[in-house]
Amino acid sequence: MVKLKMPNRAKRYPGRKISQLSREFGVSEWAITRWVKQADRDAGRGDGGLTTAEREELVRLRREIRQLKIEREILAKAATWFANQETTRNPKRPSDS
Repeated sequence: MVKLKMPNRAKRYPGRKISQLSREFGVSEWAITRWVKQADRDAGRGDGGLTTAEREELVRLRREIRQLKIEREILAKAATWFANQETTRNPKRPSDS
């Protein structure tokens, strides 16, 4: 069996464990751990995940892409409608050459 070594990490809160903070503030240990990781990312010391600013930008860009797709679909339908209107209003006439 292979044993994995855990990296040595300095305690972030000397004398206060995450479990103590969890009880004191009434939130889960998981939530506190996530908050600490996110704070590290935002400070540039993170694990390579997205910073808060990057996450907000990603949400904004996804929303913008969704809106642009809707607008493109509307324009395509309008172009089709106008093209159909032109062909029904001005049917092609045979040329008298």
